[in-house]
Amino acid sequence: MARTWLSIRVELVSGRGVEPWPRPGRIFAAARSHTFEQLADAIDTAFARWDLAHMHMFTLADSTEITTLDLWDGDEPEGSLDSARTKLSRLTLGEQFAYLFDFGDDWAHLCTVAATKIDPLDHIGAVPPIPLPYFGWGDLPDQYGRRWDEDDGESSPPKRPAQPLADLPPILPWWGPRQRGQ
Repeated sequence: MARTWLSIRVELVSGRGVEPWPRPGRIFAAARSHTFEQLADAIDTAFARWDLAHMHMFTLADSTEITTLDLWDGDEPEGSLDSARTKLSRLTLGEQFAYLFDFGDDWAHLCTVAATKIDPLDHIGAVPPIPLPYFGWGDLPDQYGRRWDEDDGESSPPKRPAQPLADLPPILPWWGPRQRGQ
């Protein structure tokens, strides 16, 4: 396959009032025929978002806004484009733009299109039907800042077992309670 796909670097700049440093990021392979909505879904999945019932918006360098128009209930930003219909072919090599997920917690990302196109077979080994990350780094914060399943934001974390992994069932040989001397 020819080098026809975009390589898009996405870095998490801020969210929930936190600005992580170094910034976690992912690099995506995306066809110019993919939509911005497909890219948004891929970003949210790659950044471990599990509550996807939030709106998103891309803001291009020329201030063009691309968003989920069907969720705005008639109050959509004037002149915005629909992310479900707008193709990534609008992007140019080297272009930078922003991606915002969840207008309450404001998960903001800097997106940068690489200066050269890529062949997905070379980077992924396949031609995926949707944008797909092929490289990444950094610790991903929980979408709501939770550190364990019942975290209410005020309680202390649960105590760690005296023996590491002793609370797990012995499915793997190193899980579960251990006898002394083992």
